[in-house]
Amino acid sequence: MANEKLKFTCDYMEGAHPLIMDALLSTNMMQTSGYGLDEFSASARDKIRKACDAPDAGVYFLVGGTQTNATVIDALLRSYQGVLCAETGHIAVHEAGAIEFGGHKVLPLPHTYGKISATQISSYMDTFLSDENHEHMVMPGMVYISQPTEYGTLYSLEELTALSEACRRYHLPLYVDGARLAYALAAPENTVSLKDLARLCDVFYIGGTKCGALFGEAVVIPDPALIPHFFTIVKQHGALFAKGRILGIQFDVLFTDDLYLHIGESALNYADSIKNVLKENGYQFFLETPTNQIFIILEDEILHDLEGSAEFSFWEKYDDTHTVIRIATSWATTKEHTDALITLLKQTRA
Repeated sequence: MANEKLKFTCDYMEGAHPLIMDALLSTNMMQTSGYGLDEFSASARDKIRKACDAPDAGVYFLVGGTQTNATVIDALLRSYQGVLCAETGHIAVHEAGAIEFGGHKVLPLPHTYGKISATQISSYMDTFLSDENHEHMVMPGMVYISQPTEYGTLYSLEELTALSEACRRYHLPLYVDGARLAYALAAPENTVSLKDLARLCDVFYIGGTKCGALFGEAVVIPDPALIPHFFTIVKQHGALFAKGRILGIQFDVLFTDDLYLHIGESALNYADSIKNVLKENGYQFFLETPTNQIFIILEDEILHDLEGSAEFSFWEKYDDTHTVIRIATSWATTKEHTDALITLLKQTRA
């Protein structure tokens, strides 16, 4: 439609990559085993293990991010334990209390552009353990981070290594939410590979929903003995997908010919084009990020003008007259829509 608004609200508004749709259609009438016990899921697991250089890893396919986080965190924690994370972490803000609903407290830490540090983990644990009353308190049982973070920032290999070392020193499993992992892997500034994640983390998931799949996340447990009977735990949480091959086919395609490693590249290129125009036209950045999420501060009057032609995500109020918004590109963003947004941004500042 000619008058349809430009949509840069998030990175999961489209369906799926055409290669995935082709594979789903061509296999539609096949009869296969359920619950991920089909040949496509087996192939996808093998490809993921190879990409992660983790030949013995447990790989499980779940439907969505919140479901995955709730299931993994509940599987890792004892009943009296909580999870340390950045106060901006998805589990602390945008999952409607799913972790607490499962009986575990989220233990938020101050963040720096969405990130927490090894020093914070060590300090928290030292303070907790030195408190004579700590057995009356919620025990930290694991650490949760996102790559990239909710602010589109990246943990460097050095930062992730330090976090891993701190977690292992205090016997805290390190879990990485990779909902947007494809955009991290495609970023030129990125220094963390899938192999690094498998080496340094205890559990992580490879996001599909926001990275080219119709839906789905692939949980990787490098040492499957860490969570015995995870398949059964997934079932307990209502997270076991009966038509599992639909998930398996999608990840089998994503991990064929390194598609997952490159699927985020166009999103980053279009995001860079938008960032350059924002800078050239005097827009104020809330922070600068290397991935597909762009955060700017707009006068409310200008935001109102832009909203007539484009949709963005509200992030937070900056002050009484300014708002922080997020512009997000995706694997499916087109040059046509990007150019139209650029023209709109220039006109608004003219």
